[in-house]
Amino acid sequence: MVEFRNVTTAIRALVPARPLMALVAMIAFVLAALPARAELQIDIGQGNVEPLPIAITDFVGGTEKDSKVGADISSVITNNLERSGLFRPLPKASFIEKISDINVQPRFGDWRVISSQALVTGQTRLESDGRLRVEFRLWDVLGEQQMTGLQFFTTPDNWRRVAHLISDAIYKRLTGEEGYFDTRIVYVSETGPKNARVKRLAIMDQDGHNPRMLTNGNDLVLTPRFSPNSQEITYLAYRNARPRVYVLDIETGQQEVVGEFPGMTFAPRFSPDGQKIIMSLQRGGNSDIYTMDLRSRQVTRLTNTAAIDTAPSYSPDGRQITFESDRGGSQQVYVMDADGSNQRRISFGQGSYATPVWSPRGDLIAFTKISGGRFVIGVMRPDGTGERILTEGYHNEGPTWAPNGRLLMFFRETRGAQGGPGLWSVDVTGYNERPVPATTMASDPAWSPRIQ
Repeated sequence: MVEFRNVTTAIRALVPARPLMALVAMIAFVLAALPARAELQIDIGQGNVEPLPIAITDFVGGTEKDSKVGADISSVITNNLERSGLFRPLPKASFIEKISDINVQPRFGDWRVISSQALVTGQTRLESDGRLRVEFRLWDVLGEQQMTGLQFFTTPDNWRRVAHLISDAIYKRLTGEEGYFDTRIVYVSETGPKNARVKRLAIMDQDGHNPRMLTNGNDLVLTPRFSPNSQEITYLAYRNARPRVYVLDIETGQQEVVGEFPGMTFAPRFSPDGQKIIMSLQRGGNSDIYTMDLRSRQVTRLTNTAAIDTAPSYSPDGRQITFESDRGGSQQVYVMDADGSNQRRISFGQGSYATPVWSPRGDLIAFTKISGGRFVIGVMRPDGTGERILTEGYHNEGPTWAPNGRLLMFFRETRGAQGGPGLWSVDVTGYNERPVPATTMASDPAWSPRIQ
C-alpha cells in the first residue's frame, strides 16, 4: 500500500509567485511569452510531438542507502518519461546545480543554461518506523514556479511503484491527461523451439520489470484479459484438449472455472462493470457471440448467423460491442448494441480486419488488418470513419490499449528458424514505436487499468 500527500500548497508558499512562460511541444518547439499564469504544457493532440527537455535529478537522501534508493527512483522516472516519447531527459553530467535540499528554490538560471524547461527534484528517507518516505517537486524552469509536489509513505520494497506513481503525476501535470506507468501487462510467455513451445500466463510491470509466471505451462493458455479492478484475469486454457474459461485472482493465485463449453471457445473478455464475460462459442459449425453473467452463470446469445462472429470487445460505457465477422465474405469489423441489436459493419477498406478493441476513451477502435500480405495495426472511429494505419510488420497481432487511450501494445513475430513473438508499443499518432522488454518470447498482451 502507498500513502501519499499533496505538498504543492506548502511548498508554493516558499516560492515567490511569478508569471509563467509556456513552451508547447508540437511538431517543432515554439517559444513564446504567454499571458500571466500560463503554464508549461505539452500539447499531445497535435500529432508528432517534439519531446520536452526535462531535468530529473537523483533524489537526495540522508544516508548512503537512502541516496541509492533515490537514484533508483530517479532512474525509473527517467526511463518512463523517455519511453513515452513526450519527454527528453537531459544527461545528469550536464547539470550545473547540485540539489541538496528540495525545499529550497532551485537556481532556475542554471537549468535554463542547459535548455531544461521542466525540473524534477526529490528526496528519500527511511523513517524510524521502517517506512520509506519519498517526496518530489516538479518545477517550471521558464516560469520559475513549482507545478506540483507529492509525498509518499510505503514499505521500502515498494519503491519502484512509487517511481511509477511519480511518473504518472508528472505526465498528468504536463500533458493534462492521466498517465499509464502504474500499470501491469499480462501476456503469454513462450519458451522452447517452435515445434514444442511452452506457453504460460505471465504478468509484469508496464516497463518489463517484476515478471512473474501465473501458470505452470501444463495447459495451453490463450487470450488473457484483465478485469476492470486489475485484480483478476480471464483467459482460455486447453486441458486434455478441452477448452475452459477461467478467472484467476492475480494476488492469491486462486482460479475458478467459469464454464466448460462444447466445441470451441474464443476470446473471453470482461464487461466494463466486471459482472459479465463476453466470448465467442462455436456451436453447430459456426461461432457466435455470447455473454455469461458471473453471478447467475446464465448464458445469453447475442449473434445468430451462419458466419464466424468472434473477438468481441465492449465500449467503455458498456452500451456497445465491437466484434469481427465474416458474414459479408471476409473478416470485417462490426458494432452492435450490448443486447445484440443494431448490428452493422463499420470497416470497408481493402483487406480483412480482425481483433477489434475499443479504446478506454471511447473515441477509437483498434484493429489488425491484413492486406496485400501486409500485417498492420490501425485505428478507426466507432462509425468506421478516420481509419489510420499506425504500424506494419511481419505478423503484427493482438492490439491492447493503455488505460489512457494514448498508446497501443501488440505482438510481432520475427522471421527465421529462431524467430518468435515479441511485444511492441506505438502511440495513436503512429510515432514512437518501441519494443517492450520481456524476459522471454511474449505474445497476446493485455494492458491493465490503472492499479487501484
